[in-house]
Amino acid sequence: MDERIITLTVNGDRHAVAVRPRLLLSELLRERLGLTGTKEGCGTGDCGACTVFVEGRPLNACLTLAVEVDGRQVTTIEGIASSGVTLHPVQQAFVDKGALQCGYCTPGMVMSAVHLLREHPEPDEAAIRKALDGNLCRCTGYNKIVEAIEAASQAEGGGA
Repeated sequence: MDERIITLTVNGDRHAVAVRPRLLLSELLRERLGLTGTKEGCGTGDCGACTVFVEGRPLNACLTLAVEVDGRQVTTIEGIASSGVTLHPVQQAFVDKGALQCGYCTPGMVMSAVHLLREHPEPDEAAIRKALDGNLCRCTGYNKIVEAIEAASQAEGGGA
């Protein structure tokens, strides 16, 4: 099968990669670039575990072909913290509030929460729950996740 060279920037690092036309972004990130924080849960865009940012907007990596991000900027869960040492405020709030259990959904939940707080720095509970509509968690019951996002909003003075 023909491969095509695409160039993309992932978490600030530029990559030129030969990809098959049907290679998914989630596969590129995990298998070719070694960024295993992005999970593939359902493969149908229903669970949100594969949420990444493309040009700052959330996107399901399991539904996106790698060739579609040619020339674009992608941010994964590994790239949202400002340094390799300190967690992003949303990540820290998830830890502090016990908003994770098995951890499989956590990267997608965190990415959705970061986007929410960028767009709406002081969301109420209803806005938080609506922002998480595309993310499924089988472990926590969502209450701790909502508490973590509220705490992150307050810790950052209304922004993440």
